[in-house]
Amino acid sequence: MNDFFIKSILKATGAKGLHQIEVIQSLWSGYGSIIRFGLIGCSLKTVIVKHVRFPDSGKHPRGWNTNVSHLRKIKSYEVETAWYRKWSSKTDDSCRIPTCFAVETLGEEVCIILEDLDGVGFPFRKSNVTKVELNNCIDWLANFHATYLNEKPTNLWQIGTYWHLDTRPDELEVLDDIPLKNAASKIDAILNESPYQTFVHGDAKLANFCFSKEGKVAAVDFQYVGGGCGIKDLVYFIGSCLYEDACEAQEETILTYYFRILKSALESKNKHVDFDALEENWRGLYPVAWTDFHRFLKGWSPGHWKINSYSERLSKEVLKSIED
Repeated sequence: MNDFFIKSILKATGAKGLHQIEVIQSLWSGYGSIIRFGLIGCSLKTVIVKHVRFPDSGKHPRGWNTNVSHLRKIKSYEVETAWYRKWSSKTDDSCRIPTCFAVETLGEEVCIILEDLDGVGFPFRKSNVTKVELNNCIDWLANFHATYLNEKPTNLWQIGTYWHLDTRPDELEVLDDIPLKNAASKIDAILNESPYQTFVHGDAKLANFCFSKEGKVAAVDFQYVGGGCGIKDLVYFIGSCLYEDACEAQEETILTYYFRILKSALESKNKHVDFDALEENWRGLYPVAWTDFHRFLKGWSPGHWKINSYSERLSKEVLKSIED
């Protein structure tokens, strides 16, 4: 990391010095890294730095190394910097995220300086969750969606989620499920035409939630935040942490819980909306949103474990309703 960014970290945190502790992970397709630094001479012990540096040529793990893919990634980092600069301050403890201390750019490099969630009580990552932990993630999503209901996604993705149809022409092109391929634009339009729009996290998988000892959660990774109906986040999250039998068996329980928390969150945040109409609309969009992600997945990675009989059944039901 160059001297400009080192000085930026020191200035943003008030530290007298720093040292690299570890590279937490490399960014997707070699676009930089997330690093934990130890700090000297300030109240903060550590800080997380997301350092984005665009490669000359990408090495995508699934072979999606095209100009479209590269431009999508560039846009995603522009969105994330805009999110932290303009929008992130609207969150509160009900949808906890890391505090952003600074965002700096130099040429084509970006440095996002963030609170270390491990150091403030969220040190655990989960590959599977208890019912309490599952519900706490749903609480986070409901409160996030309530916070940004009816906001305009200025400088964010106009349509959030990393699998949005307009940003995934390569995956659509190779999709061999012809009925699903032909209906893709209609499915996208149905979701976009919902009268109840909010911000979606856009990549709300289990891996992007950090847990406290008590199971409370905070979320990270806002490259694909943007406009949309909140049910898209819920669908993607559930699919990221439950296998198909559980997805099917718990569908109604999860939806009922989500809408109960959403209603309470909207009331506490003084968001005025016809909640019954919103719930009816978003409940109806649940299988549509599931089918939308299923469309992406079948084009992107046809052998993926998330492609299952439950997803296929919902997809066929949605396609039939479109035909009718």
